[in-house]
Amino acid sequence: MTATGTYRIAIVGASSLAGKELSDAIAESPLAAADLTLLDDEDAAGQIATAGDEASFIQAIDAESFAGVDFVFFAGDEEKTKKYWKTARQAGASIVDMTGALEAEAGVIVRAPWVSAAALSGRELQPDLTTPAVVAAHPAALMLLLAAERLHAKRAVRAVAATVFEPASEHGRAAMDELHQQTVSLLSFQTLPRAQFDAQIAFNLLPALGEDAKVKLEAVKQRIARQYATLSRGSTPVLALQLVQAPVFHGYVASVLMELDAPATKEQVEAALRGEHIEVTGADAEPPSNVSAAGQAEILLEVSAASAGEESAAGTHFWLWMAADNLKLAALNAIACASELRRLRPHGKVQ
Repeated sequence: MTATGTYRIAIVGASSLAGKELSDAIAESPLAAADLTLLDDEDAAGQIATAGDEASFIQAIDAESFAGVDFVFFAGDEEKTKKYWKTARQAGASIVDMTGALEAEAGVIVRAPWVSAAALSGRELQPDLTTPAVVAAHPAALMLLLAAERLHAKRAVRAVAATVFEPASEHGRAAMDELHQQTVSLLSFQTLPRAQFDAQIAFNLLPALGEDAKVKLEAVKQRIARQYATLSRGSTPVLALQLVQAPVFHGYVASVLMELDAPATKEQVEAALRGEHIEVTGADAEPPSNVSAAGQAEILLEVSAASAGEESAAGTHFWLWMAADNLKLAALNAIACASELRRLRPHGKVQ
């Protein structure tokens, strides 16, 4: 913290899609007054980036990058996180990992403060002065668990099954570029680039990618399911999850089946789900989509009865159609994690 009491924040991987979204979100958050430093590899140094209305140059990471920094967000790739996180820790910074690279490190915990505040009531591990870092929960795990916990608090949930559609932007600019190039190539009858996905994803839906894909779809699926279970700690049924690579650039969409212990009406399910961070759309509105969710801080959700023609009757099976801006949701959750850690800093740095 500076002499004026302003927090100092660094974003490692500032040139990434997640890093850019995070810097914009910080500018509109309770951390907006912080002194923000944007860091990345040498090849990104000198690029101009914006945080809200403020322009800043991305700096190359060096031995002094973390001196005096209070919070370091790792928003680039897993390799960069593993390379620099201990240096940041040794400098006394609190670590928020958005890449999931530190999940297996001793003492590191997964956090989703929105879920904790809404439903878990302290059952999960809380960060303290011994916590080396926190991993901000995967946005898909967050959106699924927030809905499941909120509904379960009012209407006991017996089973949860979800099909989540993965956007290219979740894997960075290279994946976005390949989807674009594949689309152009298909329309012009040219050979498809496959370096990222090792498969045709343009105009296609796939539950698995090629063996040489740089995008590890199965690893993402395991991460979502694992973090859902870690955060739930048995408070909701085990998640049955299917992850599908979708030919979209941005935004998560999920089709979720909730089975209840006792019959309820659609209106009762909607009332149970409605609240902070979730916007339940009505019958007169367009259904949520990755397009309508773009730039939105809320998770958009539509409820329908699982059996056709039973919208007005009580039942035990309901479909939730959910959509969320994956980058926005990840950034807001990371900021919420930092806000948790900030409460520890007046009494000392997280060690």
